[in-house]
Amino acid sequence: MGKFAVKTTKSGVKFDLKAGNGEIIATSEIYSSEKSCLNGIESVRANCGAEIEDQTVEGYAALKHPKYEIYLDKGGEFRFRLKAKNGEIIAVSEGYKAKASCKNGIESVKKNAPDAPVVKAE
Repeated sequence: MGKFAVKTTKSGVKFDLKAGNGEIIATSEIYSSEKSCLNGIESVRANCGAEIEDQTVEGYAALKHPKYEIYLDKGGEFRFRLKAKNGEIIAVSEGYKAKASCKNGIESVKKNAPDAPVVKAE
């Protein structure tokens, strides 16, 4: 089972959603407080069942929020970001060489986020 690992950084608090094997699936922005970070986790839980908008396909259909957006980064890797109902980005992925791997990352968020416990990062 996955978990949300909450970590204090020099500039605030963030979370990583980790799969059962410890791999990071998605990361948050840096929040100003732990309370804001925990609210971000609840937002991921509430929105993780969203549809996928594949922005790497020409003429893709724009979806309403909440949604996952698959896009190509500057290095040519596939990434996803999860946007809440208000359009705010609430979680982002690492870069993937293959789009299929990126889609697997989204499926992992959908599977792990709803029941993942919140823990302090080691």
